[in-house]
Amino acid sequence: MPGPKDLDPSSSPRALLGAELRHAREKSGLSQEELGARLFVSGSFIGQLESGTRRMQPEYARLLDDVLDTEDFFRRNCTASAKSKYPEHFAQAAEAEGTAREIKEYASMLIPGLLQTPAYARAVCRAYQPTAPDDAIEELVTARMERARMLADPTGPVLWAVVDESALRRSTGGPGVMAEALRHLAHLMRENRVIVQVLPFEAGAHPAMQGCVKLMDFADAPSLVYLEGVGTGRVDDDPATVGRYRFYYELLMVAALSTTKSLSLIEKLAQNYAHGDHP
Repeated sequence: MPGPKDLDPSSSPRALLGAELRHAREKSGLSQEELGARLFVSGSFIGQLESGTRRMQPEYARLLDDVLDTEDFFRRNCTASAKSKYPEHFAQAAEAEGTAREIKEYASMLIPGLLQTPAYARAVCRAYQPTAPDDAIEELVTARMERARMLADPTGPVLWAVVDESALRRSTGGPGVMAEALRHLAHLMRENRVIVQVLPFEAGAHPAMQGCVKLMDFADAPSLVYLEGVGTGRVDDDPATVGRYRFYYELLMVAALSTTKSLSLIEKLAQNYAHGDHP
C-alpha cells in the first residue's frame, strides 16, 4: 500500500501538514494529550500543530514519525511547512496572527506592523538593516503590507493596540512619512476597523516597559503570547504565561487614554507633522 504523498508547498503546507498529523494521530487511537505526553509537550501544543497555528520543528517531526509510525513523512515535509517570507524570529507569530480571532498588541517604540504604511515600514526596515540591498528591504515591506491586508476583510480579526506616545512622537522617516502614517492610523480608527489607545508619557512606569507584547486568541486553538526584543522573539502557549501577560495588557488599557482622546491626539500630531513641525 503506497505511503502518504509529499505535501505541495504551494497549497498552504502548514495547514496540510497539520491535517495529516490529525489523521495519523486519530488513526493511532491517540488523543492530543496522549500524543503530547509521548513528545513531552502539552496537548494544546499538538492542537496548534494540527490547526497550523504553530510551526512544526524538525525535532518534533522526527518524534512524530517514530510515535505514529509514519516512516519519514513528517521529516520530509517539515522543511516545506517551515518556509516563510518573514524573519525567522517572527515567522511563527506572523503566520499565527493570520488565523487569529482577536489580537491585542502593545507597541513601545513604533507603530504596530499591521497598522503601518509602506513608507513607514520602509523606514523601520531600513533602520533595522542599514546595509541591506534595496530589494531586500522591499521584500520585507511587501511581506508586512501583505499581513496588513487582513484589516481590509470585515470578517478579519479584532485588533486592539495600545501604542506608546513615544512611537507617535519619534520621527520615523521624517515629518511627511509620520503625517501619512498617523493619518492612516486615524482613518482605521474612524472606520471602526481597529481599536487604538495611546499610552501617554504621564502614565509613568508600566509592566511592559522592556518590550512589545502581542496576545492572540483563536476560535479552535489555545491562546498565544508573542514577546519581542531586538532581533529576537518567542511564542509561548503556557496558560499561566499567557494569563500573566493578559493581566499586564489590561493594566496598560486602564492606564492609556480613551479611544476618543487617543484619536484626537493622533490627528493633532498628524497635523503638526504635515506642517513640518516635530511635535
